[in-house]
Amino acid sequence: MYAIVQIGARQYKVAEGDIIEVEKLAAKKDKSTTLENVLLVKDKKEVKVGQPYLKDVKVTADILGDFKAKKVVSYKYRRRRASSDWKKGHRQTLTRLKIDKIVSK
Repeated sequence: MYAIVQIGARQYKVAEGDIIEVEKLAAKKDKSTTLENVLLVKDKKEVKVGQPYLKDVKVTADILGDFKAKKVVSYKYRRRRASSDWKKGHRQTLTRLKIDKIVSK
């Protein structure tokens, strides 16, 4: 059984026991959270598709903690111009979730 959930502006395919990394959530470490924006659920017999979300399906996940992703460096350079270059780095803060259960009524 797997589900497609929407967290923020992104969609993730999750199954029970999966560990995913999403944009930082406001919840605390070692707590449980419920993901209610479920777009699709597939089990052995059938596929349920929401319009846009399924009302009777929820995904519970344990929060393992926050961390920072690898640094992404952007660099811009204009040739033949004096001091016309810049370099910026960015590290996105992410939350690691472990999918506990997919509950379908």
